[in-house]
Amino acid sequence: MKQIPALPRFIFASRWLQLPLYVGLIAAQGVYVYHFWVELVHLIEAAFGSQAALDALVSSIGYKTGTTVTHLSESITMLVVLGLIDVVMISNLLIMVIVGGYETFVSRMYLENHPDQPEWLSHVNASILKVKLGMAIIGISSIHLLKTFINAANYDEKVLMWQTIIHVTFLLSALAIALTDKLTQAHAAPQTAPQAPSH
Repeated sequence: MKQIPALPRFIFASRWLQLPLYVGLIAAQGVYVYHFWVELVHLIEAAFGSQAALDALVSSIGYKTGTTVTHLSESITMLVVLGLIDVVMISNLLIMVIVGGYETFVSRMYLENHPDQPEWLSHVNASILKVKLGMAIIGISSIHLLKTFINAANYDEKVLMWQTIIHVTFLLSALAIALTDKLTQAHAAPQTAPQAPSH
């Protein structure tokens, strides 16, 4: 086996510097899990008539009316549920970055025989991970935009316009990334000409 020189080995070993970053993302996901359960508990308590929980929900979603909110309305419930979905989608994004990024840029996980191995992990690479992250960001942006439109009375028209523009920009960017990846793969595919049958 050919001996690898010291400098290339040192440069290659520097990939482990990313490990604390992924551990930090795991800690951030723990914060999101805590936030999810706090909001869910407030929602359940507000459904059973807790005014303190209702006030906490109204404050967290930025819902404003001219009068004091005394009951859990459909709009407030929808905004809270969309917020919970938003947390789940961001958590999914974190998982993709942590697992896919570690597998791609740091070290193999050897999960081939694990029954819970994600389907996308078996063929993940930097290009596929980039496309999947783009699609996840579009989903998160869609949830934020829907929350804004439901609570549109509390936002300025410029905010609504810019959120829509930013969402369309995310969509076009993801489409451009996917198209570029497809063209790159098509160009990299071997061009094998059909061989004439031998006599």
